[in-house]
Amino acid sequence: MEQNMARTISLGRTAMVLSITMALVNCTSGPSEEEIAAEQVARNQVEAEQLQVTATKRERKIMADAVMPLSLVSAVSEPMPAPPQSQYSDKFESFEINSVKQVSEEPVSTFSADVDTASYSFVRKQLKRGYLPDKEAVRLEEMINYFDYDYPLPQSAEQPFLASVVVHDSPWAEHRKLVHIGLQGYELAQTEQPDSNLVFLLDVSGSMNAPDKLPLVRQSIKLLLKTLKPTDTVSIVVYAGAAGTVLEPTEVKESARVIEALDKLQAGGSTAGGQGLQLAYQLAESHFNSEGVNRIILATDGDFNVGISDREQLKDYVERKRESGVYLSVIGFGRGNYNDALMQALAQNGNGIAAYIDTLAEAQKIFVEEATSSLFPIAKDLKIQMEFNPAVVREYRLLGYETRALKQEDFNNDNVDAGDIGSGHAVTAIYEVTLAGEPGAFIDESRYAGKAEGTTARLSDELGFLKIRYKLPEQETSRLQEQPVLLHSHTDSTLLQEVNFATAVAGFGQLLKDGKYTGSWSMDDAFELALKNKGQDFYGYRSEFTQLIRQAKTAEKAEF
Repeated sequence: MEQNMARTISLGRTAMVLSITMALVNCTSGPSEEEIAAEQVARNQVEAEQLQVTATKRERKIMADAVMPLSLVSAVSEPMPAPPQSQYSDKFESFEINSVKQVSEEPVSTFSADVDTASYSFVRKQLKRGYLPDKEAVRLEEMINYFDYDYPLPQSAEQPFLASVVVHDSPWAEHRKLVHIGLQGYELAQTEQPDSNLVFLLDVSGSMNAPDKLPLVRQSIKLLLKTLKPTDTVSIVVYAGAAGTVLEPTEVKESARVIEALDKLQAGGSTAGGQGLQLAYQLAESHFNSEGVNRIILATDGDFNVGISDREQLKDYVERKRESGVYLSVIGFGRGNYNDALMQALAQNGNGIAAYIDTLAEAQKIFVEEATSSLFPIAKDLKIQMEFNPAVVREYRLLGYETRALKQEDFNNDNVDAGDIGSGHAVTAIYEVTLAGEPGAFIDESRYAGKAEGTTARLSDELGFLKIRYKLPEQETSRLQEQPVLLHSHTDSTLLQEVNFATAVAGFGQLLKDGKYTGSWSMDDAFELALKNKGQDFYGYRSEFTQLIRQAKTAEKAEF
């Protein structure tokens, strides 16, 4: 219907030339010389990585010298400088950071796993432009989980997680400890990876008309195409003032057709995102692969202003649709009117990831280096629960996961949704605790509270008890893993190095947020801790992080 309507519209009407239906029929302009050059670099990069695509994560690390240097990718894809921040109206959800809890009153902490990384990428973009990030944009768990950690690997998809727990001294508080929980997910071998039915839902509205938006979307999808199997299918739905199908399901072995459709897209018009979602789900369901992965990948700056645009309505719609087996991942682009709050809500309710691509290097990370994590789930509804021993721990606070908090009773309720985890994903969570009898507590001890007695008092080396609940992808009944957390245990040097680097990221994130609990600990301290624990750093992301700390120091006095 949309195609028939588009044929009746004159080519001379500029506003509609940029609408999605005109992109289907009349868009003939090719990419600019700059885009062609950038895409050629990306093409060369991907060809160098063909062996890596079929390898496991650790095998890819061995071949890391074949990867184009991060600095070169960034130089090619770095967007033009932004106008002053005051001209922007990006939308982030405001939330209160986790407070300190007394174990005597609230011994159990429960939350949903989160492997999203959008916060880190957005923070990086702002810092590289000389601006401090919006405080609401800083989510500690997404900062920490941006990085790959060398945790011990599980051996079977039947038990897809292996937990590594380390208790060590807090670097910003002399009398407190950090409890570092690292969950490493099983990585599917290539022979275990099912076929994919992917629907790209692309925003081609006027707000996407910027170098770091639609042109970068095209480049990113071309990178992903190189990682897919020939038998995978790809469709493209676009939306602006209306929604339409640019490409019906096409096998990746015919990737030239996909690239041709991408190269014809132009940006313009309003943003009927809700209508686009409906059409994308219809297309995914009509070509549903019962033996494979069915996923919509939404690429947008998050501006929905035509049709269904209410956040709660969209959340409800996506939540209902996930029951069909079609999942939704959301990739954000650009800034100015970036609606992070909506993107987070859609991804969380759609059983997908929320990421943010600011450069071609980030597209390479998400769609090449971490392609299996982004596409293939190994578990769903992953919940984490920690019960602290009041005989050993006086108080605690969870660093991050504020928007993922669950009630204690939600942990055993299989009808309560939680985060989904992809192949090879790792989840890291950090608690800061004050031990019983130690100084430095935030909350005064109650005059009348009873002292810990009985069983808990006898377990003098058991700091707490960790429970992990999850469902395998095709199952609706959860499974349980559990283990005690010991105050004193041996930690090898490799794992301690990973723990210390994650701690540096967590500390840096707190300093960007408000520094409420970090005392006199500084950016210099974060820099030193990260620098000492970079490890092998095959792709350069940890080195880049240390430079972000330096850039944050120069941006601290910026005024907007």
